[in-house]
Amino acid sequence: MLTSQRKSLILSRLQRDGRVLAKDIALELEVSEDTIRRDMRDMAAAGLLSRVHGGALPIAPDLPDFSTRKSFATAEKRALAAAAVTLIQPQQMIFLDGGTTNAEIARLLPQNVGLTIVTHSPTIAMELENRSDIEVILIGGRLYRHSMVAVGALASEAIARLRPDLFFLGATALHPQHGATTGDAEEAAIKRLITSISAETWLCLTTDKLDMLSPCQIVPLSGLSGVMVKDVGEERLISYRQTGLEIMLI
Repeated sequence: MLTSQRKSLILSRLQRDGRVLAKDIALELEVSEDTIRRDMRDMAAAGLLSRVHGGALPIAPDLPDFSTRKSFATAEKRALAAAAVTLIQPQQMIFLDGGTTNAEIARLLPQNVGLTIVTHSPTIAMELENRSDIEVILIGGRLYRHSMVAVGALASEAIARLRPDLFFLGATALHPQHGATTGDAEEAAIKRLITSISAETWLCLTTDKLDMLSPCQIVPLSGLSGVMVKDVGEERLISYRQTGLEIMLI
């Protein structure tokens, strides 16, 4: 089989399965694992996939801008948000990350339970404009417009002094080996800081982000209290469960 044909097969398997193992492709094509690993290295260099130990993953596509993302997977995001608010207890301090799923959480926050909501996202704060029963703390800093969140030293200094009970994290990808990732290093650092000061960190994840990988790690799976995700079948989730990660299915 020609090199181009092998590479086409690898891409088709990635599209179908969400991941490929070099040994499986080598066995299927009756070639050496070294040959397949070399193909994968070439493809990674060309930006076609992401190399991981033993195989490859699809590269998480660049996210569209914030306004465009509002119209994506809205029913799934609402279901995730409905599950998320069941974790909230009266009198808690909740940190809401930026993102359209967390905006849905803001809309569904329970009434009159004495919540304090902290966010570094002005769009999340605006969702709570008419909620006089909720105290809102808005973190300032340099605005990262792609996600509409504050980042940088000013944001970090303010965040470091807080101790939230619960953090709803936003991420662009989740992978069993590399954990939660995103596309910007400075944004990842802010998310990592919030995780480190929060008693619990939960990730509400749409299924298009599962088994994907973005360039900048936020935290490994061990840094998460749990993940909420649509039921995609136990076979696809088993590698996450094996790490001890708590998974709440919607």
